[in-house]
Amino acid sequence: MPDFSILLIFIPTWFLVSISPGLCMSLAMSLGMTIGLKKTLWMMLGELIGVAIVVVCAVLGVASVILKYPAVFEVAKVISGAYIIFVGARTWRTKVEIESIHITKRSTSTSLSLINKGLLTAVLNPKGWAFTVSLLPPFFDLEKPLALQLSVFLMIILVSELLCMFLYASGGRGLRKLLNSNDKAQYINKIGGILLIGVGLWLAFL
Repeated sequence: MPDFSILLIFIPTWFLVSISPGLCMSLAMSLGMTIGLKKTLWMMLGELIGVAIVVVCAVLGVASVILKYPAVFEVAKVISGAYIIFVGARTWRTKVEIESIHITKRSTSTSLSLINKGLLTAVLNPKGWAFTVSLLPPFFDLEKPLALQLSVFLMIILVSELLCMFLYASGGRGLRKLLNSNDKAQYINKIGGILLIGVGLWLAFL
C-alpha cells in the first residue's frame, strides 16, 4: 500500500487533473446535453476502460526502465516535477474553455458505439498519456510491491474520472456557460495552477 501521506497528495492532485476541461470531459458534457446522462454512462464505461489501459501501459513501460536502471528514477522525478511546474504555469495563464465537440444522436445511438467513443477518446488523448507518464511514476515506492501500489492508484484514478464525468455530463449547458463566459471561472485555473506548481516542486525535491 502507498503511504497515507502520499495518498493525501495524490488524491487531490489527480482529481485536479481529472476535473480540468479536456477531450474526455468535453465529450461527457456534450453527450449529457444531447442524449442524456443515462445513455452517457456507456461512454463513461468506455472511457474508464481506456484510462485503465493508458495507466497500466504507461506505468509498466516506465517501471520497466526504472527497475532496470534505478538511478533513472531520481532523474525522472526531477523531470516530472519540472514538467508539472510548466503545466501549472500554463494552467494559471490559460482561459477556461470547454472544447467544442459536435455529437449527433445517430453516431452515438448504440451502447457499443458509445463505449467505443469513450475508449478511443481516452486512449488517443495526449493529455492523458502526458500526465500519466510524468505524474504517476514518482508517487511509487520502489521498495514496495509495484502491483499493489498500481492497483490502489488505478482505483483512485478511475473513481476520480467517474466523478468528474458525472459532474460534466449532468452540468450540461449551465456548466458550459460558466466555464466559457464567467470571469469567476478563471479562479479554477488560478487555483489549479498553484496546486500543480506546488506538486511539481514536491516531486522534484522529494
